[in-house]
Amino acid sequence: MSNGAPHPLSDPPRTWIRRLSTLLFIRPRLMLFLLLTPPLLWLGIIYLGSLVALLVQSFFRLDGFTGMVVREFSLSSYLELTSIPNLEIVFRTTVMATAVTLTSALLALPLGYTMARSTSPRLKGMLYLAVLLPLWSSYIVRVFSWKMILAKEGILNWLVEQVHLKWLLEAILSLPVIGGSSLSFSYLGAFLVFVYIWLPYMILPVNAALERIPQSVLDASNDLGARPWMTFRKVIFPLALPGIVAGSIFTFSLTLGDYIIPGAIGNSSYFIGQAVLAHQGTAGNIPLAAAFTVVPILIMGVYLTLAKRMGAFDAL
Repeated sequence: MSNGAPHPLSDPPRTWIRRLSTLLFIRPRLMLFLLLTPPLLWLGIIYLGSLVALLVQSFFRLDGFTGMVVREFSLSSYLELTSIPNLEIVFRTTVMATAVTLTSALLALPLGYTMARSTSPRLKGMLYLAVLLPLWSSYIVRVFSWKMILAKEGILNWLVEQVHLKWLLEAILSLPVIGGSSLSFSYLGAFLVFVYIWLPYMILPVNAALERIPQSVLDASNDLGARPWMTFRKVIFPLALPGIVAGSIFTFSLTLGDYIIPGAIGNSSYFIGQAVLAHQGTAGNIPLAAAFTVVPILIMGVYLTLAKRMGAFDAL
């Protein structure tokens, strides 16, 4: 008894979606190709393409008479980059990035260890929230909030006066390199804000690396008679080092390229980000601005090569 209608238990007609899903299932390489093509095109054309264009423009030169960019191959921008004022900018930025990275690592190690090993689940969640909470607010708001805190009329200066340590703050601000008229106009103030802004990016990889350490390894070190300091030095620190290096990739590179913090807090001395902004915007010297941007690219290229050898990418 059949009137041409499909049997209720038979398969429904295969639509083009079903055919496509079947094709992708039996050809996984085709599915992988379709999934990776859009992000690879974005990375290759938009991201890497812009970097290549930037590198090309660094080999042009600026006509001093007309102020126009001469699109001819020249190394004049790189020769200008080797002048004493420009080398001071590179040195100043690199030293600040190194100091911020080392300080962030010193602060992240005890906090990361506490979060990974010495807290209850509820307290660990609260510590995670405390680390991530500043990231939920605007970067600009945090920077200028610190500018108000560090100003002469700010709460930090008021607190120092209340505990009668004004003499200590003035002694620190009188130091020749890090000092200034106030914390908001000094390298020390910029350093404090850099550490505050980028510290979460160090804590999270360090905490992840410490959580990967098996408890049995620490118990074995204790059973073999190692004191806590020796356990830290011989066991914990080597195993946490990839996480430290992974976090330092963020803190070091973000400090190298930042131009808002040095512009809002600190004296008038330029950092690399400020120099790029000034030459590209105010002066219109795009070749020199492009040459300046090559410097952190080269520094981070060397840094990432060393970080890869230390296994840092395994802790990301």
